[in-house]
Amino acid sequence: MEGQTCSLILALLCFLHRASSIETSGVPEENPAKEMIRVGLVFGMNSPMGKVVESCISMAHSEFYGAHPDYRTRLSLLVRNPNDNAVDAASTVLDLMENEEVHAILGPKWSSQAKFVINLGEKAQVPIISFSATSPSLSPTQSHYFVRTAYDDSSQVGALAAVVQAYGWREITLVYEDTEYGNGLVPYLVDAFQEVDARISYRSVIPLFTEDIDIVKELNNLLTRQTRVFLVHMTAGIGSRFFALARDAGMMSEEFAWIVTDGLSSLLDPFISKSLDSMEGVLGVRPHVPLSESRRNFEERWRKLYAERNPHDEIADLSLFGLWAYDTVTALALAGEMAWDPAKSRYLKPNTSRNKLNFSSIGISEMGPKLLDKILSIKSQGLTGEFNLSSGALHPIAFEIFNVVGQNEETIGYWTSARGLSPELNLSTKVVYTASANDLKLPTWPGDTLKPPRGWVMPISGKKLRIGVPKKDGFDEFFKIEWDPHTGVPSYSGFAHDMFMAVLDALPFAIPYKYIPYMNESRQSAGTYDDMLFEIKLQKVDAVVGDTTITANRSSYVDFTLPYLESGVAMVVAIKDDERRNMWIFLKPLSWNLWLTICVAFISTGFVVWLLEHRTNEEFRGRRRQQLSVIFWFSFSTLVFAHREKIGNNLTRLVLIVWVFVVLILTQSYTANLASLLTVQRMTPEFVDVQDLIRNRHFVGYQKGSFVRGLLAGQLKFDESRLIPYGSPEEYHEALSKGSENGGVAAIFDELPCIKHFLAKYCNKYKTVGPTYKADGLAFAFPLRSPLVSYISRAILKVTQDKAIMDGIEGRYFGGQNSCPEQGAAIFSDNLSLSVYSFGGLFIITGVVSVSSVLIYVVLFFQSNWPSSRAIRPGDRSLGSKFSETANNFIREHRLLGCPWKNGSKMAPTSQFRSMEASTNIDIGVIARRQNERERPLLSMHV
Repeated sequence: MEGQTCSLILALLCFLHRASSIETSGVPEENPAKEMIRVGLVFGMNSPMGKVVESCISMAHSEFYGAHPDYRTRLSLLVRNPNDNAVDAASTVLDLMENEEVHAILGPKWSSQAKFVINLGEKAQVPIISFSATSPSLSPTQSHYFVRTAYDDSSQVGALAAVVQAYGWREITLVYEDTEYGNGLVPYLVDAFQEVDARISYRSVIPLFTEDIDIVKELNNLLTRQTRVFLVHMTAGIGSRFFALARDAGMMSEEFAWIVTDGLSSLLDPFISKSLDSMEGVLGVRPHVPLSESRRNFEERWRKLYAERNPHDEIADLSLFGLWAYDTVTALALAGEMAWDPAKSRYLKPNTSRNKLNFSSIGISEMGPKLLDKILSIKSQGLTGEFNLSSGALHPIAFEIFNVVGQNEETIGYWTSARGLSPELNLSTKVVYTASANDLKLPTWPGDTLKPPRGWVMPISGKKLRIGVPKKDGFDEFFKIEWDPHTGVPSYSGFAHDMFMAVLDALPFAIPYKYIPYMNESRQSAGTYDDMLFEIKLQKVDAVVGDTTITANRSSYVDFTLPYLESGVAMVVAIKDDERRNMWIFLKPLSWNLWLTICVAFISTGFVVWLLEHRTNEEFRGRRRQQLSVIFWFSFSTLVFAHREKIGNNLTRLVLIVWVFVVLILTQSYTANLASLLTVQRMTPEFVDVQDLIRNRHFVGYQKGSFVRGLLAGQLKFDESRLIPYGSPEEYHEALSKGSENGGVAAIFDELPCIKHFLAKYCNKYKTVGPTYKADGLAFAFPLRSPLVSYISRAILKVTQDKAIMDGIEGRYFGGQNSCPEQGAAIFSDNLSLSVYSFGGLFIITGVVSVSSVLIYVVLFFQSNWPSSRAIRPGDRSLGSKFSETANNFIREHRLLGCPWKNGSKMAPTSQFRSMEASTNIDIGVIARRQNERERPLLSMHV
C-alpha cells in the first residue's frame, strides 16, 4: 500500500516537472544499421564523481563495441541528470520508461533514490542496475529487478569490528549522516561489535544539509563524553567538512582514534582529496581491488580522456565508482547482445489513460526479464576483479586496512572473513582467524604518535565519577563514613576505601571522583547491597566501592572488576561447654566397644595362660576360688607388669610376649588421648549440619543488606520467617549467646571476611562449621562494558601482589585479629574416642597366637597320652575309641588337678597320680569318680 501511494505521487510529479527536470543526450550512433537497445543512465553528472563516472561509461561503450564490431546490437544510453533527491530521480526514471521505453536503468546515484526507483523497475520489469547504491537496506534478494554492481556496505563491518577488537577498544562512538546510506549500516555495526565484546556507546547523527555551526556543537558534545574512538560513516561531501571542523576543534590529536568506512576512503570524491590534510592518523577500510595490467592500461587511457573533456579541472584519481561503472556497461552490452530479440523490443502498453495517476499506465518491457537473466549469468574478469552477479550483487574477496599519513593512504594490513587480519594478503594459505594489533603494520595515530590510543579518557567537561558507597552500622572496618560535628563534611575510611585509593594510585591516569553515600535523610542505609548496585543500571551512580560480593545475579546488570579480597559464605555456631568439667572424662579416651573388647581379651588371655600352665605349674592350682582369681589377676596385672606367677611353659611365654606388647600399645594410647582431653581445650560446636537447622526450624542470622539472605532462602531452602538480620559483631554475639530457643539464633551465616573479623573479636566462643559456599570475592562494580573495568582490574592485581601495601592496609583494620589463637589447633571432632578398629590388628594377632598355643598344647597332650592296645577294653580298639579315651583322660586329669569350674577340694600333684597309676595299674579316673561320689579328699586315699 505504501509503495502504491508513493507511485501515485511520483506519477503526478512526473507530469508537473518533466519538461524542466530532464535533459536528453545520447551517444552518437556510429553505425545506424545496428539494432539499438535503449538504456537509461540516471546519475548526477555535474559532481566531480559524476564526471569520472561519465568518462568511464563513455570509454566502456566505445571500447566494447570497438572490440566487437560484428555485434548486431548497440546500447543507446539516454543520459539524465536529476537533482540529488528521490523525487527527481523517480520522475526521471518514470519518464524514461513511458516515453523512451528503456529496457534497463543504470543508476541512480544514491541509495535513497534507488529505494523509490526499484519499485518502478518491478512494475515495468526493467532491471535497475546500480554501481553506487551500496546501502544494505537495498537487497537484490528482496527486489528481483534490482542488480547491484557494487559492494554492499554491510560487507565491511567484519573488518571494522576486527580493527576495534585488535586494539582492545570496548566502546565506540558512531558518527553517521542522517540518510538512507548512513542509517542502513547501523544495525549491522551493532551486531558486529557485539560479537567482539564492544558496543556503540553513543550515536552522533549529522543531518545531510547542516550548517558548520551545528557540526561544531555536536563535536563539543562528543568532547564531554569519555569515549575517544569514533567510527565515521559518511559520504565525501559532508565527511570532508566534518573532519576539517574536527581538526579545528582539537580532536585530531593524541588520545583520539578515528576510523572511517569505505564511503570516506575508496569512495572519496576525487576533487576533495585535499580533505586528507585534516585526516592525519585516521584508520580506514576499503575493498581490496587487485592491481592488474588491464587496469593499469585503462587508467592511462582514462587520464587522457578526462583531461580532454575537462581541460580546466585538476586531474582526479580514479575512484572505485568509475571502475564499477566501466565493468557494468561492459557486462550490460554483452547481456544485450545475448538477449536481443527483434520481436520483443517494445513495451506492452495497457489500455488505460495516463490521467488516472497510477502505475497501471506504465508498460511492461518485453526484453527486460531476459536481459536480467543474461546479466546475472555473466561471469568475467573486470577491472575490479571477478565480475559475478549470480546472487544479484558483487562480493569483495578482501578489505584493505589503511592509515592516512600526510597526503597518502598507506595500507597496513588486510582482512578476510576466513583468516582475519594479516599484514600481507595471501588467499592461498589457511590460518586460524586472528584479530590482534600484532597482525597489522604499525600505524601513525592522530597527534603524530605511534602509541595506540586507549580509547577513552575522563570527560574534559569537569564531570567527576560518581561513586556509590555503603552506609554500614556494623563491620565498619570494611567501609566507614564519619561526619565532622562542626562542618558536617564526611570522611571515609575502611579496608575497601583504602584498597580503592591504592588502586587509583596504581592507574596510569587520574580519575576525578566523588563519593555518594547510599543512605536516606536519617543517614541510615537506603536499602540492600543489591539496591545500591542497581543504582548503576539506573545511571544514578557511575560505580560502587565497598565490600560488594560478585554474584551471578548482580553481574547481569553491572560489571565487576577482579576481586580484591577472597570471599565465601560459611556458618558460625556457638561452642559447647568444656568437657573437662565431666567427672567421667577418664572413660572418654576409649569407645565403649573398645572397653568391652579389652575386657574380653583380658579374661580370654588369663584363661589361656591358666590352661597352658595348670598341669605343670603349682602356682596355677588350688581351690576353685583361688584359680579363678589367678585367671583374672594374672592378665590384669600385666597392665603394670606386676604379675608374680612364674611361667614354665614356652607356649605360655609366647602368648605373654604378644599380650604384653598389646597392653603396652593400649596403655600408651589411652594415656596420650586422656592427656589431650585434659590439657587441650575442646571446641565442640552445638550444630554441625545445615540440614539439622532446616529440619528443626531453628532461627538463623545474616548480615543486614547482604546477598546472603537470598542464598539462605533460595539455594539452602531456609524458611524466610526463620531468617533474622543483624548489623554488627556485637549483635551476632548476643544472638548466638541466647540460642534459638531463647530469642536468639542457632547459627549465623555471613561472608568469610566478616566471619574472620567476628571470630577474632570473640575468641574461643564460636567456630565455623559445615561447608563454605562459593563466592567470587569482593570487588568494585561499574556499568556493563565500562572501559574502566579492565584498567581497574589490572591495578588491583598490582596492589594485591605488593605485599608491603597489602600488609599495611590489613594491619590498619585487621591487625588485632592475630591476637587470637588459630581455632584449627584447638578444634576436634565430636568423636575423639579410640575405637576397636584402631587396634583391630593387635587383637587379631593376640587371638591367633593364643588359639594356636592352645591347639599346640592339646596336640602335644594327645601325642604323649595316646593309649596302648592293652589299656583299651577288649573288643573296642578302634581309632575313635583311642581318641575318646585320650580326651577323657585329658578331662579327668584336669578335674583331678582342680579345674576351677568343677567341684573338688584338694589337688594332688600330677606326678603323684602318674606314679600311683604306674605302680599299681589302677585306673586313676575310676578312683577319682568314686572319690567324687563319696565327696572325700583325694589325698586321704591309701593304695
